[in-house]
Amino acid sequence: MKAKDNKLFPADLVKESLRQSFVKLNPRLLIKNPVMFTVEIGTIVMLVVTLNTFFTGDLSQGSFGYNLTIFIVLLLTVLFGNFAEAIAEARGKAQAESLRKTREETPAKKILAVGEMFTDEIKVVSSSLLRKGDLFVCEAGDIIPSDGEIVKGLASIDESAITGESAPVIREAGGDKSSVVGGTKVLSDRIVVRVSTEPGESFLDKMIALVEGATRQKTPNEIALTILLASFTLVFIIVCVTLKPFADYAQTPITIAAFISLFVCLIPTTIGGLLSAIGIAGMDRALRANVITKSGKAVETAGDVDVLLLDKTGTITIGNRKATNFYETNGYSKEEFIRFSAFSSLADETPEGKSILELAGREVVSQLSLNGASMIKFTAETRSSGIDLPDGTRIRKGAYDAIRDMAAKAGNDFPAETLAQVKQISSNGGTPLVVSVNNKVTGVIELQDIIKPGIQERFERLRKMGVKTVMVTGDNPLTAKYIAQKAGVDDFIAEAKPEDKMTYIRKEQQEGRLVAMMGDGTNDAPALAQADVGVAMNSGTQAAKEAGNMVDLDNDPTKLIEIVEIGKQLLMTRGTLTTFSIANDVAKYFAIVPALFVLSIPALQSINIMQLHSPETAILSAVIFNAIIIPLLIPLALRGVAYKPIGASALLRRNLLIYGLGGVIIPFIGIKLIDLVVSLFY
Repeated sequence: MKAKDNKLFPADLVKESLRQSFVKLNPRLLIKNPVMFTVEIGTIVMLVVTLNTFFTGDLSQGSFGYNLTIFIVLLLTVLFGNFAEAIAEARGKAQAESLRKTREETPAKKILAVGEMFTDEIKVVSSSLLRKGDLFVCEAGDIIPSDGEIVKGLASIDESAITGESAPVIREAGGDKSSVVGGTKVLSDRIVVRVSTEPGESFLDKMIALVEGATRQKTPNEIALTILLASFTLVFIIVCVTLKPFADYAQTPITIAAFISLFVCLIPTTIGGLLSAIGIAGMDRALRANVITKSGKAVETAGDVDVLLLDKTGTITIGNRKATNFYETNGYSKEEFIRFSAFSSLADETPEGKSILELAGREVVSQLSLNGASMIKFTAETRSSGIDLPDGTRIRKGAYDAIRDMAAKAGNDFPAETLAQVKQISSNGGTPLVVSVNNKVTGVIELQDIIKPGIQERFERLRKMGVKTVMVTGDNPLTAKYIAQKAGVDDFIAEAKPEDKMTYIRKEQQEGRLVAMMGDGTNDAPALAQADVGVAMNSGTQAAKEAGNMVDLDNDPTKLIEIVEIGKQLLMTRGTLTTFSIANDVAKYFAIVPALFVLSIPALQSINIMQLHSPETAILSAVIFNAIIIPLLIPLALRGVAYKPIGASALLRRNLLIYGLGGVIIPFIGIKLIDLVVSLFY
């Protein structure tokens, strides 16, 4: 679902945005932005003045053509201000449409089953007719019609429509890799799937609802900025009102058009027109990073996150423990012990059993045979499993104490060498599986949680960004400490229950820190809901996805690095455009006010820096510049200011130099150039 079109303004997007910008001309919607609302009131007043000069011929308030020009420019200012927000929303809707296309009606080969019994009878039906609990079959080339769990078989599946990743994944019955999502494509083999959702409740349906229904809530920073802009607006209302008696004293007539133009140019129109678009564009940038967010507030909050909690299993680790080493004992050779271990795992369908065969190697496994052998399944009572070979050899694999007791009952000692190895594996956070042949210990298999590749380096990046990482796990403290050190996290919570995670988050929040939580299980849902930023893994449970305010489609536990950078970029973009907008106001003040009064008050000539042609051209030039600067800044608002991990003071200096100084110089140049053109008509 990553953006395939890198063009900023494709034609259909501009068309939709223009339509929405007109739709947004609704007083109930405009009050939420005091700056743009004030500009719209001024535009309406200017329309009345223009019509009055047309029908009455009264030129005391300026000529009809001049007033009409001012009105048109103000109307364009309003449209451009709405256009910035509309184009950001249109891009979000385009992402929703791309999601919807993966959910189009597809034929489903429904299996007519009785209870849990499969039948050979298959009926092709529409995917919309599938209900929770129904069984369907998919073969190579088929589109999976609905979310479900694989109950039989395994297949290679293309999930690029959902995750954006081109590499296929293997999904199989049993374990945590049995879930499939409607809209993905089967590339090989054959699977039988049981539908896990009712129509309208699938993962794609929920994600589409999130994208289309997401409302950009105002964040604390944005509320503060809105108050600042409202204050500026009020101050400039007072300034403009007090100009009337000053003008009367100086015997300088000021038209309504001049008053409105001066007011619109002095209030921070630029940031007012772009403010809403910045937040929505932050959500859009997160979506292009394969993170679905429920609000702009979540993205902005991520920029100030201090603490990150990560669930261990499936987030920091791959999720399944894998065999990593064979340790033989009692005089057995390495080759003999590997052969015994492989024999004991031939019929073991668990991920751990499969990993033992993988570690043993194809060459060893291909030489083994189950002909005439009797499989011993794992039970809670024996805590072991194994195989009885035709020649009477009994091989068992299980927990340390279970195999120890078996050996003791048969009169065999438990080797001290193996006992030491068991303790070493346990202290390193692993799981020891002891193997015996005819009740005689032959060695131990080490199972370890596999840390996801490259995660240490990414945690180091988070640390440099000032984010403290905390691993949350149900493991004992010894195991948790080992995994934490190996993964490179700053702290850990061992033997954690759902309430322990919430308690930790609340404690950090009470100390004034912003907390992010990443998880994938139902037991993570309360913590995801409590955290300031809750990021659920796409592979996680539905409860986790609904509790969080973000969903990571790539299942990357360190995706918070990108999310934090997007959040900081959003904050920086708003700050820089605010700086630029206020600097613009200063420049426009020195463009208009001296030009209005320089004829009646010659002393003002010293601050008439720009030497504009006349008061009329000065006003018109400033208003035109004010209108065109908003669309020129839309690409920057949507793309965002580039984030660099430098200190706050360095960022302030950089912004003041580039956007503060630039915000003063650019209007001087722009207004002067426009004045040279406008003066040709006056």
